[in-house]
Amino acid sequence: MDRLSGSEVKNLLRERKLVLILDLDHTLINSTRLHDISAAEMDLGIQSAASKNDPDRSLFTLQGMCMLTKLRPFVRKFLEEASNMFEMYIYTMGFKAYAIEIAKLLDPGNVYFDSKVISNSDCTQQHQKGLDVVPGADSLAVVLDDTEYVWQKHKENLILMERYHYFAASCRHSGQSLSELMQDERESDGALATILDVLKRIHTIFFDLGVGTALSSRDVRPVIKRMRQEVLQGCKLVFSRVFPSDCRPQHQIMWKMAEQLGAVCCSEVDPSVTHVVAVHAGTEKARWAVKHKKFLLHPRWIEACNYRWHRQPEEDFPVPGLKEDKALSV
Repeated sequence: MDRLSGSEVKNLLRERKLVLILDLDHTLINSTRLHDISAAEMDLGIQSAASKNDPDRSLFTLQGMCMLTKLRPFVRKFLEEASNMFEMYIYTMGFKAYAIEIAKLLDPGNVYFDSKVISNSDCTQQHQKGLDVVPGADSLAVVLDDTEYVWQKHKENLILMERYHYFAASCRHSGQSLSELMQDERESDGALATILDVLKRIHTIFFDLGVGTALSSRDVRPVIKRMRQEVLQGCKLVFSRVFPSDCRPQHQIMWKMAEQLGAVCCSEVDPSVTHVVAVHAGTEKARWAVKHKKFLLHPRWIEACNYRWHRQPEEDFPVPGLKEDKALSV
């Protein structure tokens, strides 16, 4: 695809719109092959539910592909509201025919995407997604995807999504699936509702808080970076036996993630430390946290803050081995 000309970029900005790149699998939907449906899912009648002629249903059979697809809760409202702020594209590593079928489910009226569907056959680099195939300036693009490594050249544009695992085949190594539990993400505060609020803030900051700077010279990437750094601002973290002993902690994903969220990470405890991150309460640093009434919590807290874009309640992420009467706060 040719890049948008300068005049077309100006038209986009004149309409107060940015570009939003949307991954499909595990971001907006979850799909499974029919032969991968579990016995429990079969007993619950998941195939018949997908065949019902209900306009409000979120479970569909992909005719001719022998697949079931589940739309993520809130996705229709998400697309409706996001379309007011963004020119939207689907970008998937899946096949073109699959991408087009999913686009029809997400956008049956062809209102949001039109022909803006990019698949694996459009990629210019194997196993990588790139903004070189998306019409528009890199400085205007926000990417929603559950996989970071496919965006090696555009990490600054990426908002990492918490993976949506609905079907049993999608989460075989993590217990029962949402479908087997007859549960789902909540629409009101699930992943897409959370990220919609983030997108609204990005849009507002880009268009309304850049006074004195020409629209054409503004860049969405520093906006994303600054917003991310506010999440754990004021937190000072020490990790206790979270990383392999033969690795430099500064190179580990969790350490880098905490720093990107605005936390200060260090190797040794001191009075200024606010949080000790550990996988067990029996370590020396964990005991120090208990003694000095610091937050002692599991590494999942950092991941949750990263996905939710807000500091999460520390008490929701206890460390195994910590007695309840030792619940801590600063």
